[in-house]
Parts: sequence; structure tokens; C-alpha cells
Amino acid sequence: MEIGQRLPENLGIDQDGNEIKLSDFAGKKLVLYVYPKDSTPGCTTESCNLRDNYNTLLQKNYAVVGVSIQSQASHKKFIEKYQLPFPLIADT
Repeated sequence: MEIGQRLPENLGIDQDGNEIKLSDFAGKKLVLYVYPKDSTPGCTTESCNLRDNYNTLLQKNYAVVGVSIQSQASHKKFIEKYQLPFPLIADT
């Protein structure tokens, strides 16, 4: 993707095998963050910062979704380990 390019309707598959669609977030502002790898220092800090501010984001009508190239299983472990309250898409 390039800056300014519109997102596709089908964003991908999350850690639980659910298809995530752009229309799932209709009426909300979407924080779509792309990161290189689960459980690396920088990516963990970024994800935990979003986790720690998640309720504030929800109150301001934001939804949060992460995307990286790891598998659904890797994302599931990452979510469980750091108690992330938002989906992670496996961009494989």
C-alpha cells in the first residue's frame, strides 16, 4: 500500500480465523497499525501502548487493529501474553 491509497474491504484474517472487513468499523475511526513482528521489543511496546490506551480510544470512537506477517497462532500467543484487547491480522 501507498500513502493515500484506500484500504481494501477485506483486511484479512485475525488470530481466531475471523475475516476482518473494513465495513466492520463503519461509523468509527480506525487505528490500523502495521508492525514487523510479534514479541519484539519495539512492537511489544507499541502494542502495549495501544492496549493501555484502548479504553480512551474506544471512548473517542476509535477501533484498533494490528497487522503483521506472523501466523494466526503467533498472533494468538502475542495477544494472550500481553492481554491485547484488539484483533491482529495475519498478513501472510
